[in-house]
Amino acid sequence: MLGSEGCSPRDNGILASLGLAEQKRIFPHLHPVEMPLGKVLKESGDALRYVYSPADCIVSLLYVLESGASAEISVVGNEGLIGIALFMGGDHAESRYRTERRERLSALRSGAQGRISL
Repeated sequence: MLGSEGCSPRDNGILASLGLAEQKRIFPHLHPVEMPLGKVLKESGDALRYVYSPADCIVSLLYVLESGASAEISVVGNEGLIGIALFMGGDHAESRYRTERRERLSALRSGAQGRISL
């Protein structure tokens, strides 16, 4: 079955590599989120409120020109995080974030309220 029901924080390489104490502290704050193909998570300049940790999806970071055209500047899969600027004091997306892979598309997000620091 497709969807986030079977998604685990351990499906993300960064989260899986955390020590047991950090996992116990962070994992309760993570919630599965459906990531359908082509979903735009954030537009450039939008306020960041979540850090997404892709589990089984791929997210493109796109630079959007004034004309509306875009260029892919990076892709992030289960080896990375989206919205890491929150960990470094940033609060706005620097590019458009859009899902690109259509399989079991889900991600985990953690709220920035009471920021979680690694």
